[in-house]
Amino acid sequence: MFDRYGTARTDPRGRRTVTTVPRDELARRIAGEITLSDDPGATLRKWRTDFDVSQTALAGQLDVSSSVISDYESGRRESPGIGVVRRMVEALLDIDESRGGERIRRYARVISAGFESDIVQDLREYSTSMPLERLYETMDATELVRGDHDEISGHTVINSIEAITRLSSEEFYRLYGQSTSRALIFTGVTRGESPLVALRVVNPTPHAVVLHGLDEEDLWEHAPSLATIDGFSLAIANRDLDDTLEDLRKLP
Repeated sequence: MFDRYGTARTDPRGRRTVTTVPRDELARRIAGEITLSDDPGATLRKWRTDFDVSQTALAGQLDVSSSVISDYESGRRESPGIGVVRRMVEALLDIDESRGGERIRRYARVISAGFESDIVQDLREYSTSMPLERLYETMDATELVRGDHDEISGHTVINSIEAITRLSSEEFYRLYGQSTSRALIFTGVTRGESPLVALRVVNPTPHAVVLHGLDEEDLWEHAPSLATIDGFSLAIANRDLDDTLEDLRKLP
């Protein structure tokens, strides 16, 4: 029986496999990030808001006053020790589980892929293939080049700056190479040159690439021609990133 936070994959022979990421591993990673942060309060706030948990709800789960959470996050109270951090993280996960565990599953998918959540901001396999147009509508994206495929079976949202500065060439290959029948969405893009050049050394390419954070006049001039040569659809979007990620996570 598979863990409910397992991630399904298809091996080269077409067989479905599942990699499981225990809740304890997710809790350990979050607690470690908060504890080692230069600003633990801000990092705690980031995770709390990402799990869509209010200060009041977290305080209630911990049986403390909401002012305690506020003081930790603002730095008015001394940074919490590892024991307190672990309790807070477990409380966040407990609340998410009580709501169905959607965010735990999301981060389990990212961890299973072998990347940190600040590099891969979302990774989703759809229950069935869907038209590429639906992704564009969700993101308010403008298509500039139509590629060889009209449907996708998932998406990966990648922080382009973090990926470029932190991933090795082998990790880049693994990131792109696992993304054949899906859309790669790059955030924090200024021109689009770096991710598109990196795509050229990987075969096969994804069905679609969306560059988020720029307008058409800012796009690297060779981007459309590269997309045409390699056969993938290319689009741009500049909608608020947090709203975009929230809506992407509602896709099937």
